Parts: sequence; C-alpha cells; structure tokens
Amino acid sequence: MSTIEAINKALNNVIDPELHKPLPELGMVESVDFKDGKAVIGILLTIVGCPMKDRLKNDIDKALVEISEIKTTEVIFGVMSEEQRNNVKKIIRGGREKFIPFAQPDSLTRVLGIASGKGGVGKSSVTVNLAVAAALQGLKVGILDADVYGHSIPRLMGMLDKRPTAIDQTFVPVENYGVKVVSMEMFKPERSDPVAYRGPLLHRVLEQLLSDAYWGDIDLLLLDLPPGTGDIAISLGQLIPGSEIIVVTTPQIAAAEVAERAGRIAHQIKQPVIGVIENMSETISETTGEKISIFGSGGGEETARRLSELVGADVPLLAKIPFNTNIREGGDAGNPLVLTDSKTKQIFDSILDKIIIRPKSLVGVRLNINT
Repeated sequence: MSTIEAINKALNNVIDPELHKPLPELGMVESVDFKDGKAVIGILLTIVGCPMKDRLKNDIDKALVEISEIKTTEVIFGVMSEEQRNNVKKIIRGGREKFIPFAQPDSLTRVLGIASGKGGVGKSSVTVNLAVAAALQGLKVGILDADVYGHSIPRLMGMLDKRPTAIDQTFVPVENYGVKVVSMEMFKPERSDPVAYRGPLLHRVLEQLLSDAYWGDIDLLLLDLPPGTGDIAISLGQLIPGSEIIVVTTPQIAAAEVAERAGRIAHQIKQPVIGVIENMSETISETTGEKISIFGSGGGEETARRLSELVGADVPLLAKIPFNTNIREGGDAGNPLVLTDSKTKQIFDSILDKIIIRPKSLVGVRLNINT
C-alpha cells in the first residue's frame, strides 16, 4: 500500500463532529499529497468560518500519526461550492428531499412531548434533566424547544448565544452534555427580541425546526411544548402522528385541573398520554426534618387519575420531583442538576426506566402488513 493510499484509508476514520459521517463520504477531502515526509491534505468546509475547523485539524493529525512515513502534516482548508453543499445535504438526508424524519414509518426515534396546562410548573427543567439523564445512560438524545414565545432551553442547557451551523437551508443542532438542541432563540438576531407570530405561522415554524435540522440518528427526541392547548400542541400531533405526551403538573389541585386539559387535547388528536410527572412536590426541611408542602399535595395523583379515566387505561404518576432550589440554580447556570446531584439523577433515571420500555400493547404500533 502506498503512503497516499494509507492516508486516504486513515481519513475514512475521521468523522465530521457535527454531521457524524466520515470526511471522504461527505466529499470534504479535496486532495491528498505526500512528498519528502510531508503530507498535505486539502479539506473543504461546508461554510466559511466553520467552528469545528480546529477540531478537524486535530482529528486528522491523530488519524495520520500511525503512518511512519509522515514526518509533518499540513491541512489546507477551503470552502465547498453550492453544488458540493447540495450534495452534502442529499447525503445526510439519505437522498430524499426535505422531510420530517421522525414522521416516517421507518423512524426508530421515540418522540415525547413534555406538556403542561399552564406555565411555571417547571416543564423546561424537567425536559432538560430528563434529556441529560438519558444521554448519561448512553442514549442519543435531542431537545426541540417548541415553546416559541417562552423559549428557555438554551439557558438551561448552557448554550447561550450559540448558533447552529447552517448549510444553506439545512442546519446542525447545537450540542452540549451529549444532547442536541434546537430552539427558536438560536435564530433571533438578539436574545431579547420577542417572537410575535400569529397562529398560522406557528405550525410552519415547528415544521421547519423539525425538517430543516439534521438530527442524525437519535433514540429520543423531547419537545418542550408551550403551556396550554394551542397551535403547537395540535401541530405536533399532526406533524408526528407517532409522538407521545408526558404531562407535568405541580401538587396544587388548581394546577392539576389545568394540566389535565393538556392530556385531554393530546387524547383528542390520538396521542398516547404515557404518564404524569409531579414537579415541586413536598420536600424535607434540612433544619427541622419536617415535610414542607409549598404547593400543597395530591395534584399529580389527581391528574393521573382523571387522565386514566379519560383514556380508559392506566396513566401512571411517573415521579414526584421534590421542590429543590438547586434545580433552579443549576438551570440559571446552565448546569442541569442530574450532572451533580445523585438523588435527582436517581429520580430521572427511574422515570426513564418506566418510559423507555414501551408497554406490551399493539395500540398505536405500526404493523407491516399489506392487505
């Protein structure tokens, strides 16, 4: 094997950190030259100023270190033409035109909408900690911040002011803690800018965020839904018919009554409601050892009971998450609490144990039968 052949073989092991495919497969290797112990590699980036340029250089150096003939390596970066970028888009979409991958019959991604009847129940915090806990278990996870008006996922995930890498009309989600994230906030000129979209536009925004992003192969996609039973909740059921819903409530009975409505709208549009999470539950005082029920009690059980009656099947109370100021502090700092607190991680691990394995039922499961 010649040295150039050895170099090309080694480059097959260099994976693009955003698109997660080998550089030669994406057409990023423009040229390979070797002379007098020096390897010169021409690499085409998808965009000017690609943020992963330094990482690519390091990965290429590591891949070539085993080739003894090479004494020095030089990587020369260029930029793809429009035709070459279009080819990359075809490759990552499997040759298909723009589509929502999670709505396809062959999709293996579990799509869970995290819903609530009203705001302020900690739905986004639950979404983030659940996603990071799943990533810690080795799952490939994504979050779509579908709360177009009240998006908060970027802060909670420690990715303020980060922008997705765009390849024309396709973009690559931002990643942190092993979780890929897309949020409307990432596309605004300024974080403080409000989003003032009326009803019909919201459906289109959700469709674009789902179809224009290159998510890759992920096991679990969590959608942080806006509170209530409006356009986005209905659009999710239309765009991804196989999606499921988890309802988040506080222990307060008044909040539970509102949370039930989120489950009802999901049931009406044929989305399975797979469980209820009670957030901000009673906690134990560190000084007196007494139970403190800041938001009352019983809301989670009441929501689960009412939704079970509605759907005619058991809708379990998946967990009670105690009121904990550390969850709020971790969110403000962009450090989800499951990363540092073992008790919190155990709670979210137990939720995952209950929802990752589907119940033994054929209801809603696609059967590959032709009649």
